[in-house]
Amino acid sequence: MASTVAGQSQTAGRQFSPAIAVEGVWAGYGSRAVLEGVTFQVESGSLIGIIGPNGCGKTTLLKVILGLLRPWRGAVEVQGQSPDEIRGRIGYVPQQESVDWNFPVQVRDVVMMGRYGRLGLFRRPSGDDRRIVMESLGQVGMASFADRQIGELSGGQQQRVFLARALAQEPEVLLLDEPLSGVDALSQHDVFNILKKLTAEGKTALVTTHDLSCVADHFAQVICLNKSVIALGPPHEVLTQDILSRTFDRHMLVLSAEQGTFVIDTGHFK
Repeated sequence: MASTVAGQSQTAGRQFSPAIAVEGVWAGYGSRAVLEGVTFQVESGSLIGIIGPNGCGKTTLLKVILGLLRPWRGAVEVQGQSPDEIRGRIGYVPQQESVDWNFPVQVRDVVMMGRYGRLGLFRRPSGDDRRIVMESLGQVGMASFADRQIGELSGGQQQRVFLARALAQEPEVLLLDEPLSGVDALSQHDVFNILKKLTAEGKTALVTTHDLSCVADHFAQVICLNKSVIALGPPHEVLTQDILSRTFDRHMLVLSAEQGTFVIDTGHFK
């Protein structure tokens, strides 16, 4: 695999087995390429953000890592295995708009869906499965909502329930597609606190986002993607006017202040 690494310690000579390794991946739909030669590695216990414009391949990349979409060329490994071999240990939180929130189902049943891969065909949930469901809801602060209908919850609460569903899989890797979209600032803060706690415990989280205001504050490493990897590194290295303008194909203005780093879209194309 190539040497582009997100989350790697600077300790000299340290060897590690990446949680996610993507090498020269080309993928797309029909004859349209969405990913072109994407290469990077992610170390275990990392919280990594993926940024880029609409249609740049963020969701497609997550689908390739999850094994839902096979690459045309290149290779993907998760914990040293193919996505097919390890899919049951990859937790996935989809975009909100891809979910039918009007479907009449209780919160606990949504989270139980995360156990189905371990239950096997025709096996009913056990006491252990129900315990793990409630523990997962407890981790995201939603245990008291277990009997509520999913459609009755706010956007931020729904996102936490789907994060609990991913946790119920007992995953080693978490893939989250725009988990901050449409949620308020307090819910965003809660989601990041949960993710930081999980990565501190050794889990790995890859998070796509279009909210550049949160990138510098919450991610240790950032992948700038526009079909291929434009840059990868700590926010202070990649959140530059030049890199962001190349990533978004627009002129971006980066301002630094005591309150943090702010990115402004000037509205002008390159």
